[in-house]
Amino acid sequence: MQPANRPRPEAPRLRGGSQYAQGFRCAAAKPCLNSRATETSKQHKRRPLILNPFEWTIARRYLLPGRSEAFIALVAGISVVVVMLSVAMLVIVMSVMNGFRGELLDRIVGLNGHAIVQAYGGRLDDWQDILEQTRETEGVVSASPLIEQPLLGTYNGRVEGIIVRGNTAADIADLSDKLVMGHLETLEANSGTVAVGTRLATNLGAGVGDTITIINPAGRSTPFGTVPRQIGYRIGAVFETGIYDFDQQFVIMPIPDAQTLLLTGDTIGLIEVVTEDADRVDQIMAPIKQDLAGRAEVNSWKVINASIFEALEVERVAMFFALSIIVVVAAFNILSSLVMLVRSKTRDIAILRTMGATRRNLLKIFVTTGFTVGALGTIAGLLLGFLILFFRQPIVEFITWATGQQIWDPSVRFLTELPARVDPWEVLGIAALALGLSFLATLYPAFKAANTDPVEVLRYE
Repeated sequence: MQPANRPRPEAPRLRGGSQYAQGFRCAAAKPCLNSRATETSKQHKRRPLILNPFEWTIARRYLLPGRSEAFIALVAGISVVVVMLSVAMLVIVMSVMNGFRGELLDRIVGLNGHAIVQAYGGRLDDWQDILEQTRETEGVVSASPLIEQPLLGTYNGRVEGIIVRGNTAADIADLSDKLVMGHLETLEANSGTVAVGTRLATNLGAGVGDTITIINPAGRSTPFGTVPRQIGYRIGAVFETGIYDFDQQFVIMPIPDAQTLLLTGDTIGLIEVVTEDADRVDQIMAPIKQDLAGRAEVNSWKVINASIFEALEVERVAMFFALSIIVVVAAFNILSSLVMLVRSKTRDIAILRTMGATRRNLLKIFVTTGFTVGALGTIAGLLLGFLILFFRQPIVEFITWATGQQIWDPSVRFLTELPARVDPWEVLGIAALALGLSFLATLYPAFKAANTDPVEVLRYE
């Protein structure tokens, strides 16, 4: 008969280490069975999308691979650079396209208004009534008479094609912010003083105080035929709108002087209209267009400059889709780097699974690793894009100086400087596109890692 106080035999030691021993002891003692797993499961339910310290630690180690995985680190670095460059290019190109459209619209509207009422035959005999009716139309901010006619200008034997514009005193005063030299106050009715664009003054070789001759081929009829009308005008001011064609052709004078030059009497040819919303100009001007049907034509800035703005819109959409492909390429780089990382970490993943890591843990670890690469590239791309946009004009000037080529020709681009306007919503869309594609690129490698079978991996270890 055995003594009652005989010691119990010790449990056999497991060769698998303390973790396996702990598992055996928990299996023997039911109160601690799966206690950690239960606690971890509760935490996961409370924070399904938030990384716990364990997950963040592993993800951070995978973001900085060791020396033995230098190639994976190189691929991940390339992924960050590609995302950065693609986001920066999208921000730069879209901002420049927006700036080009906005600057062109502002400067064209600044001289031509949002809409033009033009009489058939070039003369509005009852323009006072039409002008008053236009001003009373809902949505119209201002309306003013305008005369515009292509003629010839000469100075010291040089001849240039010009466009004579007859403006009111208020419209002439609005050119003050575009004044380069001279004084707009000298442009008074019947004073014989005009304002010319900078390019036209350069081409004619004339400046403030010089007298240019304007030739109107439709002169007075004589027994010997029509004699062109030639009148000399003193240059009182030189302006620059920033639009190449305008600065090269426009000669601005008071309406009475233009009527005298063109022999039109008290009639005008156009009414310039400014509305409260340039994009709704067609709806605002619809009542005027209906009332003047058969007598005059109403054209908005969209019709007058349709070829320019339609080309800009097509180019803008095409550039966005073309550059978005680079973001897709960057996402594939993230995908390839994560696939290589998962393959190199297969044994580590199996060990993590045997230590209690769940599929959700591994899924979040690898999604975080890949998404962080995309997020770093996106942030760096936004900063690089804003930096280049800020120094865009010095960059253009440096490239022009270094290559000896005029990469921004005002005669082709219409504007004298490279414009840019950053649309916050567009920037958010670009960032969302880059982050979204980066997230999608992480899903396949993350699911591959989460579905790793530790038994198969560690069978022959």
